[in-house]
Amino acid sequence: MDGIWQRLGIRFTEPYRDPLWGTILFPTEFLDILSSPEFVKLSRILQLGPTHLVYPGATHTRRAHSIGVFSMAARVLKAVAPFAGDQVTPEGARAFLAAALCHDVGHFPYAHSLKELPLEEHEALTARALTGPMAAALEKAGADPAQAAAIVDVKSPAVGTGTALYRSLLSGVLDPDKLDYLNRDAWACGVPYGVQDTEYMLRHIVLDEEGRPGVDDRGVMAVESVLFSKYQMYRAVYWHKGVRAPTAMVKKAVIEALRNGAVDSADLYGLDDSGFYALMSGPGRDPERLVRSVFDGRIFPSCYEAPYDETVPAQRKAAHLVTRTAVEKELAAAVSARTGAPCRLVVDLPEPLSFETSMNVAGTGKKFSESATVFRPEVVRGFSHSLRVLRVFCDADPGAAAPAVAEILSGRG
Repeated sequence: MDGIWQRLGIRFTEPYRDPLWGTILFPTEFLDILSSPEFVKLSRILQLGPTHLVYPGATHTRRAHSIGVFSMAARVLKAVAPFAGDQVTPEGARAFLAAALCHDVGHFPYAHSLKELPLEEHEALTARALTGPMAAALEKAGADPAQAAAIVDVKSPAVGTGTALYRSLLSGVLDPDKLDYLNRDAWACGVPYGVQDTEYMLRHIVLDEEGRPGVDDRGVMAVESVLFSKYQMYRAVYWHKGVRAPTAMVKKAVIEALRNGAVDSADLYGLDDSGFYALMSGPGRDPERLVRSVFDGRIFPSCYEAPYDETVPAQRKAAHLVTRTAVEKELAAAVSARTGAPCRLVVDLPEPLSFETSMNVAGTGKKFSESATVFRPEVVRGFSHSLRVLRVFCDADPGAAAPAVAEILSGRG
């Protein structure tokens, strides 16, 4: 048994076979967490939602991802523990591993796509589950539920020894979540963009002079790889127009259901994919049958696509949920006037995407952005800007709809 795990009294003995990482070993006392209803529910939520409509292999689940995050978390903790001194305790390490394994238990379908809505954040929902129905399973695993919850939900008060360190490990530039999802999503979609040299990264993760996760000077390349991979995965997979269309359709249906009171925000929490579709199939909850269309694979084609330009008033209105509905109605009326038939239409604009670069290069006195890297702040901002594409999807003939939509969104209307 490795020295760090021997010191912490953690034995990894229970094998789970994973198609990405091979055999992942768990401590026996973690098995109750793995078999809890809250964790098993993740096997009924697709990790990438409707992405399988574009990439048929993208049918992996949040449960598979969470198991992968546990494996990555154990490896990251092993890499930094020699630099951490007494911050890493037996109970704290178990709380960190439990937090990594359970970081998504508060997730509900399309949660990331609904971040603009006044919904409770999934991290807070996760924390509530860890200190509530899952508390006994965590205690059996030797983890303090309150500390595990505090590690996941950074807005809550810190609890226990080393929580600040564990938080920075679980959510940062080279965090276990990112190391798994970039690799796993690329593998499932059959694309090369997200694949990382994980072993190399783990060899060069350290704690910097301030006790925060960083890299040595040879690890700068690992950070560059993650940043560019994230950009490519968003461009080719996560924000592919064939994924944005069904996502926007579902999002509009949920917004309207919440506005008209047909659905309460609390109704969404704790759902799996089938529960979500059942909820949205209820009377008055999806009058335009947008969710049903997505469920049946009848996705609206694109009739407009252009880089977002905030200097155009109509585009600024489309960027905000409060005013987007009015823009959609104006566009739909213009399309119907041109085609002579009613149409269903949705506007889509991704939120600004952040690329985490806040990491020091240990031993150099420099931040990553100040090191010998091409990823200067202006380059990273360029990544984010290039990904913000305003699109309009509708069920009318795109050739007929496009001129009417372009006239309004270009500022000519």
